[in-house]
Amino acid sequence: MADRPVALVTGANKGLGKETARQFLGRGMTVVMGSRDPERGVTAARELCADGAAVPVRLDVTDSASVEMVADRLCQEHGRLDVLVNNAGTVVDRLAADTTAVEMRHTYEVNVFGVVTVIHAMLPLLRASVAPRIVNVSSTTASLGLTSGGTDFGGDADRRMAYSSSKTALNMLTVQYARAFGKDPGLSHIKINSATPGYTATDLTGYRGTRTVEEGARIIVDLATLADAGPTGGFFNDQGYVVW
Repeated sequence: MADRPVALVTGANKGLGKETARQFLGRGMTVVMGSRDPERGVTAARELCADGAAVPVRLDVTDSASVEMVADRLCQEHGRLDVLVNNAGTVVDRLAADTTAVEMRHTYEVNVFGVVTVIHAMLPLLRASVAPRIVNVSSTTASLGLTSGGTDFGGDADRRMAYSSSKTALNMLTVQYARAFGKDPGLSHIKINSATPGYTATDLTGYRGTRTVEEGARIIVDLATLADAGPTGGFFNDQGYVVW
C-alpha cells in the first residue's frame, strides 16, 4: 500500500467524514480517519474496510498534542500527506440574541482555530506530496451574499450565528492560505478550497437535511482529487462556484 495516495479526514467516525473516507477508499487511497473518540473511530474504520487501508487515529483538533502525534505518525509511516480534509465541526443551535460569547468561542475553537492547528502541523507532510490537496468543509450559510439576500437555506439557519460566522471565517482562511501558498515556491503546488455539502442529513442537522451524505461528500471528494489545472482558494458546491 506504499504507493496509495494518503488522506487524512478529521471527524471521520460518522456522517460526512465517514462517507468521505468511504469514497476515498473506493478511489484506492489509504485513509487516516481522525476521531476524538478512539473506540468510535476503530468501529467506523472496521465498518468501512477490512484490508488496513482505513486507519483510525485519535485526533482532537482542539488538542494540539493529539494533532502533532498524528503528524508524527504520518511522517514515520508515509513521509507525506496527499489529501487533508478539515471536516471536524460543531454547532450551537441558538438564536443570535441568545448566543453567548462562551458558545461562540467554543465553536471557533473547533471550526476555525482547529483547522489552523491541523494545517500548520500537516504542512511539512503536504509539502512532500507531489499533488497535495486541502479541503475545508464549510457551509452555504457562510455566504455573506446569500445570507444578506434572505436565502432560505433550509432548517434553522437563523439559529446558527456561531456556526455560520465560523464557516465564513473558515472561507477567509481558505483564501489567505491559497494566497500564501501561491507566493511560496515550496508550497505553491498545494491546492486549497472550501466545500459546502449543502443541507445534509447528519447529526449536525438533526438528520433533517434534504441531501444524503453520499451527495454531500461529492464536492469534498471532487476538490480533494482536483487535476493540476483545477482552482484554488475558492468556495464550491457540487453545482460549481458558490457566491461569497
